[in-house]
Amino acid sequence: MAALTLHPDRLLPADPGVRSLARRLYQGVRDLPIISPHGHVDPGLLLHDTPFADPASLFIQPDHYVTRLLHAGGVPLDALGVGEPPMPEARAREAWRLLCAHWDLLRGTPVRYWFDSELAEIFGITSRPSASNADDLYDVIAGQLAMDTHRPRALLSRFTIEFLATTDDPADDLAAHRALRADPAVSTVVAPTFRPDRYLEIGRPGWPLLAKEFGDYAGYIAWLEDRRRYFADHGAVSADHGHLDAGTEPLSTGEASRIYRSALAGTVTSAEATAFRRHMTFEMARMSCDDGLVMTLHPGVHRGHHPPTLHRFGPDTGHDIPVTAEYTRSLQPLLEKFGTHPGFHLVLFTVDPDVYTREIAPLAGFYPSVYAGAPWWFLDNPASIAHFQHAITEIAGLSRLSGFVDDTRAFCSIPARHDMSRRLDAAFLAGLVTSHRLDEDEALDALTALVRDQPRKVFKL
Repeated sequence: MAALTLHPDRLLPADPGVRSLARRLYQGVRDLPIISPHGHVDPGLLLHDTPFADPASLFIQPDHYVTRLLHAGGVPLDALGVGEPPMPEARAREAWRLLCAHWDLLRGTPVRYWFDSELAEIFGITSRPSASNADDLYDVIAGQLAMDTHRPRALLSRFTIEFLATTDDPADDLAAHRALRADPAVSTVVAPTFRPDRYLEIGRPGWPLLAKEFGDYAGYIAWLEDRRRYFADHGAVSADHGHLDAGTEPLSTGEASRIYRSALAGTVTSAEATAFRRHMTFEMARMSCDDGLVMTLHPGVHRGHHPPTLHRFGPDTGHDIPVTAEYTRSLQPLLEKFGTHPGFHLVLFTVDPDVYTREIAPLAGFYPSVYAGAPWWFLDNPASIAHFQHAITEIAGLSRLSGFVDDTRAFCSIPARHDMSRRLDAAFLAGLVTSHRLDEDEALDALTALVRDQPRKVFKL
């Protein structure tokens, strides 16, 4: 049976001289607490501290990184329990068998790196998953999940997560967050994030029903402003936006009101809905200048690319696909108005790697409000992170980076993802030292800043 081993120098440079330096840098930050300012863990998971049901509901069901790779290899999503509550034990075991039997589909992906780390470091697994040992591994993991040491709060403490942001609907009462903040047993700061996308996309089916309580356009704006303040009062530090494009062209109040009335009547055109959403992205920046919430923007994704899967299994089930993104012209109206506003922070993410060098780095290299968000989703892999490190740093400098974000629903992958980032940043900075562009003490200062200081600064912690 093949062993599952974690090499101590994984992801570090192959050259022995650079590797030894990267190792020293990594050791300097390896055990620093995790700051996670953008993620999707359910706060109720930590509030109720209910034991994880089984290995499949922990590792497979919530993680579209995993399910999309298995689906591409011929495994049906319904066999993995996608879109379902935790499955009965027999079905959960079968889903786990499918993962283990198709372990080869993960080769060369960051998912494999994260999985290896999770299985070895959290559950003490020493054998590589396969069809032959799937049941044994299931029993080992399930047995530990039933123990107090592997309940959500115990793992939260074990992972040394200092700050954990969730993603929340503007209408949420944030009761779970209030309870967590009041609980002295929870030392991690668990903060909500204001995510208003579905309220800004007025052309989507069902929007008039969603907006019926707002009244007119002025009431709609007032509701959004009030909810943002409510989130800030409950510990939120950012507002997150993920639309198809980064357009921010404002409308006059009269035109915005007219389009809003058309949307309420169900007669809004696609072009009008797009214009209104771009106007509202501009408005969200205005509100950030008023209430201090950091604005994070991650456009450029075709959501629900496969409608049959969307209709059957729902959103966030692995078929959201990147499209070309454009920032320079799209963000110009917003940045002309707010780009030099004191205290405004705008973090730009992308799944279009060419945009880093062409647009995001130059924008971050001029506007004091703009920061380059870490590679995420389809780019949170070693090759893309290496491209990002060079693309941003040589144009805007290390001080314009956001620090790492894990952007995950898979709770146990958080430490593995942050560890991967720390190793890759150590490797990059070691290269700058060995090419005589930095001294070693500067590299360690920079790495510490990327892990600890930059996310605190950028997200106003």
